[in-house]
Amino acid sequence: MKLMYDPIMRVLTVLEILQARDHVSGSELAARLEVNLRTVQRYIARLQDLCVPVESVRGVGGFYRLKPGFRLPPLMFTDEEAFAVMLGLRGLRHLGLSAFAPATEGAAAKLARVLPEPLRNSIQMVEEVVALEPGPWVVSTSAESLILVSTAIRARRRLTFAYQSHTGASSQREIEPYGVVHMDGRWYMVGRCLLRQALRTFRLDRVAQPAIGEECFEPAFDFDIKTYLNRGMPFIQSRFAIEVWVDLTAAETRSHFAPYRVAMREENGGTTLQCGRDNLELFAAMLLSLGCRIVVREPPELTEAFATLAKRASDAAATSTLAG
Repeated sequence: MKLMYDPIMRVLTVLEILQARDHVSGSELAARLEVNLRTVQRYIARLQDLCVPVESVRGVGGFYRLKPGFRLPPLMFTDEEAFAVMLGLRGLRHLGLSAFAPATEGAAAKLARVLPEPLRNSIQMVEEVVALEPGPWVVSTSAESLILVSTAIRARRRLTFAYQSHTGASSQREIEPYGVVHMDGRWYMVGRCLLRQALRTFRLDRVAQPAIGEECFEPAFDFDIKTYLNRGMPFIQSRFAIEVWVDLTAAETRSHFAPYRVAMREENGGTTLQCGRDNLELFAAMLLSLGCRIVVREPPELTEAFATLAKRASDAAATSTLAG
């Protein structure tokens, strides 16, 4: 049976690719479908027989494309695709995008109306069986801001906004936005700040009144936001700059910390950690969970955080003893 349905599914896959792209070459279609060019031509002919307006441009640099303006609703989902779509919609809260809730409900309702009965079961399964709750570290972000910033990045247009720093200081910024990424429960935007004349990182939840300007720009270099943040993320401005030494090898330490959140270097048989944090007690508790000797170098407030945790632990132990 598989052989009977494979050609049909591949024809539909060609249609999906054509709807997602302005144009695509025959050789690329052949590579993606793992068939030869003659077979691709048969798939295209089949779509044209079904009155799908596929246009072809021949010669060097030739390609296939759908007639401009033509679109079909992507209603032909497999069971796994329907499940994945619903799971993705429900997972938006884990990205700090609970503001998308109305859009999520609307999209789910539309899918339920148009999908065949068996596929509706996959949607219902996500609703009734799968529980998704965001962790306490996820910071909610404005959906409107994310959409507007993404639009500015794609259009390569300057962006103006009001910004509140980690200290509460407010400033007006104009930047050339290079990228936006979700890391560690927060959305970050990176771009060249015209005020500082340098690359800067901004937390999107601290951005207010963003507006796209008229002036366009070209990035000065090939920019990869993940690479940039992996280098600079440990030193993103926070309330406290931390440096501690732990009695673990670098390999052991890396297994406990995300590399983009903490900078590490081997020192005196252990590892020195450097990073920025807003909540010292959470970080102190994380360090205690390592089960090794810890030396605090800075800030002094981290020593106080350990003392606070020690008192709480002592009080809890005493209370448990009395209860017993």
